[in-house]
Amino acid sequence: MFHLSSKQYQIIFRIVQISAVAVFLGRAYQHLFWDAPFRALFWEDGWMQWLVESTTDMSWKEYATSPAVNQHIENIVIAHGYFYLFCALVAVFIKQLPKWAGKILILGSIALIFLATLYMKEKFFHLGQFFEYSLQFLSPVFLYFLVHREKLKPRVWLLMKVAIALTFTCHGLYALGYYPRPGVFTTMTMNILGVEENTAISFLQIAGILDFVISLGIFLPWRFAKYSLGYAIFWGFGTAMARVWGHFHWQFWESTLHQYIFESVMRFPHFLIPLAVWLYYHYQNEQDR
Repeated sequence: MFHLSSKQYQIIFRIVQISAVAVFLGRAYQHLFWDAPFRALFWEDGWMQWLVESTTDMSWKEYATSPAVNQHIENIVIAHGYFYLFCALVAVFIKQLPKWAGKILILGSIALIFLATLYMKEKFFHLGQFFEYSLQFLSPVFLYFLVHREKLKPRVWLLMKVAIALTFTCHGLYALGYYPRPGVFTTMTMNILGVEENTAISFLQIAGILDFVISLGIFLPWRFAKYSLGYAIFWGFGTAMARVWGHFHWQFWESTLHQYIFESVMRFPHFLIPLAVWLYYHYQNEQDR
């Protein structure tokens, strides 16, 4: 069985660590300065009305229009922001912390899974919306396995490839229009490439097809998979940076960064995890020669 050398392990560890820290910092910034879809749960009458009316003296209308309730929801959002910030700090200093601190990474991953579920609920329970976040909510789990090196089995690297495939496949489903294509996809493409809408849509459709191709290609033998992983690194980096690049205006650079930088940072796993997997199999292939 292949084992990473100390130097190889440290390189991959740092890449996965940055990935986990980035997703926690990005989500922390979002929750502390912007918003998160908690109202999709707390204002869902089909789920919450019976609970509200059976446990309080408020009617559903009073609950849904109450400024105090809205403030409580806002406080929950902010509390999650501070929790993600705490998780980011744990991820930064994980090697210097007691072994039990790794459980914080797992709790952070669970919180990210819950957030992905809220986004899925907000998007009419499209499974693609949930699994598009696979690399984000699993990055802390990957870091946990790397910290506990004795748990670093071959199936962990397989799980990383599955997470890559799910993220890119689901991204492709939106790019191709299987799910309603987000207008921001088209707008960013038009702004970055300087093309008309029809050309931008055609570009996204080609990108969507390539998402499917690489999602399959990463499971092929190394001589083929390395190209798929290489493209995943390139495209993951490009789509992450597009959040800022596609909306950037020099005259409003501060507000642009405030509004979009966290969107890029929390997508760092989209290229860092493929990079970690590429390096692992590259090192393995080098040893086998």
